Amino acid sequence: MNIQPIIERMDRFSSVVPALVSGLGREESLWRPDEHTWSILEVVRHLADEEARDFRPRLERTLAEPQVEWEPIDPEGWAVSRRYREADLEEAAARFVTERYRSVVWLMGLGKVDWERVYEHSTIGPIRAGDLLASWCAHDALHLRQIAKRLYELAGRDGAGFETGYAGEWGT
Repeated sequence: MNIQPIIERMDRFSSVVPALVSGLGREESLWRPDEHTWSILEVVRHLADEEARDFRPRLERTLAEPQVEWEPIDPEGWAVSRRYREADLEEAAARFVTERYRSVVWLMGLGKVDWERVYEHSTIGPIRAGDLLASWCAHDALHLRQIAKRLYELAGRDGAGFETGYAGEWGT
């Protein structure tokens, strides 16, 4: 496993999130194209919770005690129970940055790691430590795409009556 580029991407992502959401108004941060889709604010809150309650602790547990069951997570439920929509976007982004900093520092200090170490998940099956780290980095990209999609959809919403195809969807 080539951990250095993964850590570097993860570290850079902590500056990407605040830059993407900087200056968004409350209404924009809460906007959803439908009731089943998360808003930008909900995505940012999710990123912070996943950092602190999912990826870092689960990787840490897998490396130290792979036989011990992981703490349960409920990302969809957290959005409701932790009232994601009531949060402040800048505070949510700052919390993500703080949690990501802790993660990057921890990852950089790991030293020699057995990335093949396996945790036996009750429904997914075997998950190696390397699978967790690669998935953690990929998780960033998935939510980067999700935030970018919301921004794209906002452009279409705010440009109602006009086309966004010139942005790159029409032939040249």
